[in-house]
Amino acid sequence: MRRIGLLGGMSWESTATYYKLINEGVREAMGGLASADILLRSLDFQAVVALQKADRWDEAARLLGDAAQGLEAAGADCILICTNTMHLVAEQVAASCDIPLIHIIGETARALNAAGHRRPLLLATRYSMEHGFYAEHMRRYGLDILIPDADDRMACHNAIFDELCQGVVSAGARQTLIEMTRRGAMRGADSVILGCTELGLSVDAACLPLPCFDSTHIHAQAAVDFALAAAPALPRQFVMDGAYI
Repeated sequence: MRRIGLLGGMSWESTATYYKLINEGVREAMGGLASADILLRSLDFQAVVALQKADRWDEAARLLGDAAQGLEAAGADCILICTNTMHLVAEQVAASCDIPLIHIIGETARALNAAGHRRPLLLATRYSMEHGFYAEHMRRYGLDILIPDADDRMACHNAIFDELCQGVVSAGARQTLIEMTRRGAMRGADSVILGCTELGLSVDAACLPLPCFDSTHIHAQAAVDFALAAAPALPRQFVMDGAYI
């Protein structure tokens, strides 16, 4: 079994979900008392958010890159950044080490393509919805994402940072996200991406009016697949389409 390196703490609420999902996936695949071989570096989210707010993405990239190097030195065979937003600096983080980075946007795009969806609505932080890196990566897979209007983007962002990242799961925020998805469907979306790793704490596929792709679950499963892949070691490089080869 390959060792999984998690860059977490952004927020720790969703990092706990990663730990659970990955271990469940390994146990389901292997049976018995099997569990995943995981290294976790949990960063101080307050420090990361301060860099986001100040638009100091180069410093954020160095912070995560240093943490990735630490995981590699400790024996990790791959890296996962356990947050969508910080994939804005994924290329820099991947370049800082010699083990593959499993890319959450690429893995989500591949899941959408496999299911035959082409125009997903993205629910995420304001950074992911507005910065452009997410849409650009999706276009590499022939996907054309929709984003909510300005008011809905801010409502979604606030639900993430003011509630979910602080352990608050409210019925009001859940209903707001459902209504956003309904409006996205009216604009032509054929699916919805939970493009923030905390959003699955509030809503799931059963309550949404569009086929739902939870990026946290998809990313965690990709880690399981990597860990349990057969013997030959994968080349230690990062591929910008999000695949590991």
